[in-house]
Amino acid sequence: TESGYGSESSLRRHGSMVSLVSGASGYSATSTSSFKKGHSLREKLAEMETFRDILCRQVDTLQKYFDACADAVSKDELQRDKVVEDDEDDFPTVRPDGDFVHNSNSSKEKLFPHVTPKGINGIDFKGEAITFKATTAGILATLSHCIELMVKREESWQKRLDKETEKRRRIEEAYKNAVTELKKKSHFGGPDYEEGPNSLINEEEFFDAVEAALDRQDKMEEQSQSEKVRLHWPTSLPSGDAYSAVGTHRFVQTPYSRSSSMSSIDLVSASDDVHRFSAQVEEMVQNHMTYSLQDVGGDANWQLVVEEGEMKVYRREVEENGIVLDPLKATHAVKGVTGHEVCHYFWNVDVRNDWETTIENFHVVENLADNAIIIYQTHKRVWPASQRDVLYLSAIRKIPAFSENDPETWIVCNFSVEHDSAPLNNRCVRAKINIAMICQTLVSPPEGNKEISRDNILCKITYVAN
Repeated sequence: TESGYGSESSLRRHGSMVSLVSGASGYSATSTSSFKKGHSLREKLAEMETFRDILCRQVDTLQKYFDACADAVSKDELQRDKVVEDDEDDFPTVRPDGDFVHNSNSSKEKLFPHVTPKGINGIDFKGEAITFKATTAGILATLSHCIELMVKREESWQKRLDKETEKRRRIEEAYKNAVTELKKKSHFGGPDYEEGPNSLINEEEFFDAVEAALDRQDKMEEQSQSEKVRLHWPTSLPSGDAYSAVGTHRFVQTPYSRSSSMSSIDLVSASDDVHRFSAQVEEMVQNHMTYSLQDVGGDANWQLVVEEGEMKVYRREVEENGIVLDPLKATHAVKGVTGHEVCHYFWNVDVRNDWETTIENFHVVENLADNAIIIYQTHKRVWPASQRDVLYLSAIRKIPAFSENDPETWIVCNFSVEHDSAPLNNRCVRAKINIAMICQTLVSPPEGNKEISRDNILCKITYVAN
């Protein structure tokens, strides 16, 4: 009878656990190669399933053996009691040497029946025990191998995770560096390189640097002015007015008369002031004549910031859409010059470099009319602020007097415009301006019948920058 795992003869032919397992019946799927560590975890789990089936059958076999043993013991007790009762009737005989000899030779065999090597019901207990031990050892070995595979797989996944984590860290670091470099490149030479939200210096350092740069620029201007010899620049004023370079102003050598000043109205006659920006110029002029000449007191909230003699500079705090504007207003009075002369000197590009020291370069983009031009100019950079450029329309105009008592008034109006010939560039910040210089000529009558001279002329200047 087979045990379900292997017969008695097969058990005797195998002397080791590996040979025992390899020689098992068809129920066992194990082999020597199954213990190689190269097998996958799934194969090892299948082996453990096979071992489990074998163990279940062996446990059933052993249980049958133990049940048979228990039945045999019970039967032996009953048989032994019966044999003892039968032997009580037999008397022993006495040999000549004095020993007692039983008359029945079958009593020994009845007390100790012969047990065959096949055991009870043909079950080989020793073979089954060896097989059970081998199966459990196989289960433990396979389980150990499964644990080892799981540990190795876990280590492998941990290594892959560490590699991916390190790779991700390097990629994130490279991405941050790339973004930083792109920001630096985009800011370099642009508006946000050294000012604005991406500035590398704080606000205090920024303004300290601006003040230091302005001080150096003022010193350079003073030195250049002391060494510079002013040249005569041709002007477009009427030929009836002759000039002489005296001091820093151009004075009319002939006695001043209202008729001579009025003769220059032809420069700004309404017939010549017709171009595509005419309506915008008219609106700007009217606004400045309405609001710029108002008194600095009252509800205007102008604050005096600088006062030097007749010159006074005011500032007003204004903020629009989160942008600080702070317009400026300056008033001054200069004797010996007319309002027309001051406005012409301020408007004419031929003498621009005589008084404007903050400009790096400029050029006329378009001549709209005799009294209106479009100018593009770049200002000198004041470190650490970005360089500024401006594209604006500059118009000069004489304001008609409504009565004889009204002073002669001239205005130069500069305001930002757009032009295809001067597009935006990344090197400079395009500034928006709205500037007006309003000059009024006041004449005080001389004593007696004397001619009106420059001593009787006073120019009242109002400068507004928004």
